[in-house]
Amino acid sequence: MNEIIFIVEEDVESGYTAKALGYSIFTQGETIEELKENIKDALECHLGYFVS
Repeated sequence: MNEIIFIVEEDVESGYTAKALGYSIFTQGETIEELKENIKDALECHLGYFVS
């Protein structure tokens, strides 16, 4: 299994953002918990299978 690394930054206007290194995956969330769920959703959409 490959590892995908995300850069997570706090955004003054929208909470938090995450961008995957080397992939066209970007998402955001108002809280860290929401961001984690959105990252999983983005990975599922990009990779085509469920991420636990």
